[in-house]
Amino acid sequence: MTGTKDMAGTAQEETWTYFEGAWHPGNVRMMGPRTHAAWLASMVFDGARAFEGVTPDLDLHLARVNRSAVALGLEPVVTHETWTALVREGLARFSPDAALYIRPMYWAEGGLGGAVRIDPASTSWCLCLYEAPMPPPTGFTATLSPFRRPTADSAPLDAKAGCLYPNGARAIAEAASRGFGNALMRDALGNVAEFATANVMMARDGVVYTPVANGTFLAGITRGRVIALLREAGVTVVETTLTVDDLMGADEVFSVGNYAKVVPVTALDDRTFAPGPLFAKARALYWAFAHRQ
Repeated sequence: MTGTKDMAGTAQEETWTYFEGAWHPGNVRMMGPRTHAAWLASMVFDGARAFEGVTPDLDLHLARVNRSAVALGLEPVVTHETWTALVREGLARFSPDAALYIRPMYWAEGGLGGAVRIDPASTSWCLCLYEAPMPPPTGFTATLSPFRRPTADSAPLDAKAGCLYPNGARAIAEAASRGFGNALMRDALGNVAEFATANVMMARDGVVYTPVANGTFLAGITRGRVIALLREAGVTVVETTLTVDDLMGADEVFSVGNYAKVVPVTALDDRTFAPGPLFAKARALYWAFAHRQ
């Protein structure tokens, strides 16, 4: 199958979704107007990658979706072994070298106490795999966003929860309205948190710096992997509090995240950057790691 359309007739990338015991092509309708997640956002997901025949850190992504379910009050009803087996089944439906996004999901069908409270016994789930080309390592421009990341006492930041993403989406939309490709977001104290779509790293004088995980952003699996790989290669990586001025004074800035993995930032507002040697080293180390998996 080279492509499908959803029920509204919109073209979709090639997609396969496992739901209620069977594989279905395309953008399957799975929620009704009274589904708790459809109107109260009780949904968590994760996103792994398949590219060039490899699926780096798939096990960590599948473990995290189950932790996210618990954090949001859902029941993680799928074992790690079942997730893994289903991913392998799904991968077999695509070309071996296809670039795919792998998205396990949990959500609440019903609620308790007037329907606002999540009913964990109503937890439903699916696994969706779809074609998603890897972005080229040419990088992107970014701007300082007026929107900030929430605090842990105001949002479920210990979960990869769907309800967190509209804030990043509006940050990207605002950045796009000013001609930028991404948005740099701060925490409530004004310190750098992350880009709207990925974690942030900078390099200065041969040292890599990244915001310390402070509960206001998801410290990603790819972030952790890149930190470990750089340190193993002898590069000093410092997790610390960073300001916007720190990034503006950096030698290079790059993003790390599951979707694009490691890509350079070519401009932050009016400050331009060239892809540098530590970005190149981080990307090369990650690609080598991925192909050892």
